Amino acid sequence: MFENLQEKLQRAFKFLRGQAVLTEENIAEAMKQIRLALLEADVNFKVVKDLIDRIQAKAVGQEVLTALSPGEQVIKIVRDELVATLGQDTAKLKFASQPPTVVLMAGLQGSGKTTTSGKLANWLKNGGHRPLLVSVDIYRPAAREQLKVVAAAIKANLYEGEVGEAGVETNTATVERLAKEARREAINTGCDVLIVDTAGRLHIDDQLMEEMQSLKRLLNPQEILFVADSMTGQDAVNSADEFHKRLTLTGVILTKMDGDARGGAALSIRQVTGQPIKFIGVGEKYDALEPFHPDRIVSRILGMGDIMSLIEKAESQIDKKKANELASKVLSGDGFSLEDFRDQLRQVRKMGSLKSLIGMLPSVGAFSGLQKAADKVDEKQINRVEAIINSMTGYERNHHEAINGSRRKRIARGSGTSVQEVNNLLRQYAQMKKMFKQMGKPSFARRMAGMKFPGM
Repeated sequence: MFENLQEKLQRAFKFLRGQAVLTEENIAEAMKQIRLALLEADVNFKVVKDLIDRIQAKAVGQEVLTALSPGEQVIKIVRDELVATLGQDTAKLKFASQPPTVVLMAGLQGSGKTTTSGKLANWLKNGGHRPLLVSVDIYRPAAREQLKVVAAAIKANLYEGEVGEAGVETNTATVERLAKEARREAINTGCDVLIVDTAGRLHIDDQLMEEMQSLKRLLNPQEILFVADSMTGQDAVNSADEFHKRLTLTGVILTKMDGDARGGAALSIRQVTGQPIKFIGVGEKYDALEPFHPDRIVSRILGMGDIMSLIEKAESQIDKKKANELASKVLSGDGFSLEDFRDQLRQVRKMGSLKSLIGMLPSVGAFSGLQKAADKVDEKQINRVEAIINSMTGYERNHHEAINGSRRKRIARGSGTSVQEVNNLLRQYAQMKKMFKQMGKPSFARRMAGMKFPGM
């Protein structure tokens, strides 16, 4: 996410840090580099102009030019203005005082609207709500079937309804009937949120907008969320602007933010529509939907990482009981088995790809090489390691020293790997076990307690 933009901005910041004294001339040069980086990231040119004007006005102020670290001061101004562009606060969903809360999902075909409807239902479920999903896309049977599959996968309530025979009622009447029936179903079954997956088109047309407007009048939704594919850049911004003019959106959900999106849509869409980004899709799994935190996203863009999101992801995915049991086992000197190693790999995999996790760490200073290393990470290697451990017997997992040459050949055959890979795993495991054993010794704790760290 934002790798290209991040890299180009870092170049501009490096130029600023390299100046002994900042002048209006070298600030102008830095602004030129920042402007180019934003335009290449497909940020709307009006948004870029407004942003650069605001940054430059503050950056040439006397307090910046005379500061002890003027380069850092300018970077802080860039950060503050980017946050202001994206919205200062994390936007929250509005809920009705009397359930059900109605959420109308809008967007063009192919933006990921149906999958995002399911992800939002899953996010609400995890937050203690009871959502009901309904598809009013009567034009594409596959869309209704897809929502049915998604609802089953996340174990969410779904109202299917009957589309009826062609010619019996108009398309608009069928759409309105399905919506009315779904709201009644939500009330009768105690569902507090109704998520309406609407029809999409390849482009904006009057029929689509009229249908959306009739649904808005009928359901009086608390939220009208526009689902935009971040990979389409300015097209997504233009579509969101058009939908907002006709429907008055309450927020935006950006999908495919885990891909090689240039970031232009994220930085433009709020400024152009005036509506906040409420969620971002960061993967294909149904739990890969995150609330949009402007300050955290800006930290990622500027290479400062997103440690808070990483911590939250770890807290939500890692089994605390198992983690505490392992810590006690390791520190008490009871050892660290291959079974424990496999369990830890599974815990990490629950949090997402290693590349996405590394992407949340800073990319400057001591962490500068991590982002490049992330590109070389072979996610399949984790699968191979797990396959090797799975091919061992329970005894072998707990007594690795018993794994002789013939056993290694059998494990390699069973896991579809080579003996060399089995050897590598056992060697790495032995090194880890030795390290953990050292950590469990009282002498290690005494050495750590006696160490003096800079600044302490």
